[in-house]
Amino acid sequence: MERVLKKRKLKPGFKIILGFLAIITIGALLLHLPIATIDHEQVPFIDCLFTSASAVCVTGLTIFPPGLTFSSFGQTVLLILIQLGGLGFMTATSMVLLIIGKKFSLHDRMAISSSFGEEGLHGVIRLMRNAVIVTFSVETLGSILLSFRFIPQFGFSKGIWYSVFHSVSAFCNAGFDVLNVTDNLASYSSDPLVALTICGLIIMGGLGFLVVIELTKRMSRINKKRTLISMHTKVVLSVTAILIFGGMFLFCLFEWNNEGTLGNMNTGDKLLNGFFQSVTTRTAGFSTINQDKMLSASKLLSMILMVIGASPAGTGGGFKTTTLAVMFALFISVIRGKRNVSLFKRSISKQTVNRSLALILMMLAGVITLSVALCAIEGPKFTMDELMFEVCSAFGTVGLSCGITGGLTSASKILLILAMFFGRVGMLSILTGVNEQFSKNNSDMQYPEGKILIG
Repeated sequence: MERVLKKRKLKPGFKIILGFLAIITIGALLLHLPIATIDHEQVPFIDCLFTSASAVCVTGLTIFPPGLTFSSFGQTVLLILIQLGGLGFMTATSMVLLIIGKKFSLHDRMAISSSFGEEGLHGVIRLMRNAVIVTFSVETLGSILLSFRFIPQFGFSKGIWYSVFHSVSAFCNAGFDVLNVTDNLASYSSDPLVALTICGLIIMGGLGFLVVIELTKRMSRINKKRTLISMHTKVVLSVTAILIFGGMFLFCLFEWNNEGTLGNMNTGDKLLNGFFQSVTTRTAGFSTINQDKMLSASKLLSMILMVIGASPAGTGGGFKTTTLAVMFALFISVIRGKRNVSLFKRSISKQTVNRSLALILMMLAGVITLSVALCAIEGPKFTMDELMFEVCSAFGTVGLSCGITGGLTSASKILLILAMFFGRVGMLSILTGVNEQFSKNNSDMQYPEGKILIG
């Protein structure tokens, strides 16, 4: 392996894979130190690896409550891992190179472009710089808003720390909390300031840097030149709005009278928590209601939203909102007997349609395979819907759980680590990155056309 890498220069896609793996490993080693825990006792390394992977992959699945386990050092490590995972390996390392004044090589620009899903190299450094500015600006605003609640409640120093940590965790769609509680944000289920601020941060992070930067430029007074909204932004905003408000409606419909979740709340709180649940299932992982007490319909809806996930070039996982839009457009074109697939009066390339199909098939195959594996490993200890919920949460880098994570065996934890890694980096990106690095023959040979019957 080492000889092969020496002979071949690391390809951009493969460099991203190795970068994420390196950060996860370093994070696990730091969390394994006695200084990382409150009682100065070492946490089992498999649990440290799981937590580090969950943080870097901005998932939020936890084996134990971070606020009751990790010391200030451990929580700081966790925050850094979340920030690195949210920005992405190439963006984070490029930011360091930018600070120290190092010039970017063509290979560096290709790696950054690959991390954002861009095809060209023009303006890629400016895009990376804008992404960093947007990230810290939004997180700072979120910290200020949350401080109005946390400082009076916890005091100045702890209130500031809680505000910063949860703002970063929310924007990066990580879902980690360091409150000294075991029920995440359930104590703020009736607090619009905390709930809506967290929701706003989750949505901003989930839209993707490209969309947020474009919207910021349009709203800026400095840039007075009117420009058309790109097709990508139109698709992302449309699908995001449909999923959020459609999910909110269905969650409220299913859980309105369920005393284990929304049943005992007033109308305003029911709507607030229905909205929060719809937003958080889109790769965030914070929770204001008990996921285990939801009805089966709500759990299934949550799994669907978790697998769909956020939007490209953002901090979330899943197979992405744009992929769903392309598949819907393909469905409509097939029903209408059209050859071309189109959205917003624009044709979609065959390559994009094929990649979308591949993404969904790989995600479904991964979820089914891991669900079967976990059912075989865990046996009668947990129900099938609890295990499937955990798998969808890992693949979608969400972090919601029915409370079974801590009771899983080491084998199941390793499988979930792989699911989180594939969900964050992208299954298609990993497979194409490995193929690009090691494949000797990438020629696209044209074979004679064959016919098969379908449907």
